[in-house]
Amino acid sequence: MSTSERLAELGIALPPPIPPVAAYVPALRSGSLVFTSGQVPLRGGELVAAGKVGAEVSTEDAYECARVCALNALSAIDALVGIDAVVRVVKVLGFVASASTFTDQPQVINGASELLVEVFGENGRHARSAVGMAALPLDSPVEVEIVVEVS
Repeated sequence: MSTSERLAELGIALPPPIPPVAAYVPALRSGSLVFTSGQVPLRGGELVAAGKVGAEVSTEDAYECARVCALNALSAIDALVGIDAVVRVVKVLGFVASASTFTDQPQVINGASELLVEVFGENGRHARSAVGMAALPLDSPVEVEIVVEVS
């Protein structure tokens, strides 16, 4: 089953690619790897949530934000090379704007990781970092980058 067929089976439609908000490209291919720029949880041009996780944003809401970030990253990949070209997910880097006492960054970034496994199966399992930050662009609670191998 192709990735696009799997997305349809899951009832997931990739959103339109998010245009860059600064001087970068949404995704870049180098050899057999595609690197996405950091994706924030924008849906329809608006942040799904804003603020720090553990203060204004709950862990559960941040988890959903991480899923949206991953979908936005997949959209950037699709626009560059086509989603069906993805062979496997290599690396996920997740940033969580965190209140000073918040330490569940891995649980938040599971929102992206679990989506990728749903979509790509075993080929969606990846290396990962989940990092707490003082602040993120646009007051986003989460930002996610993905590296994939493509054919």
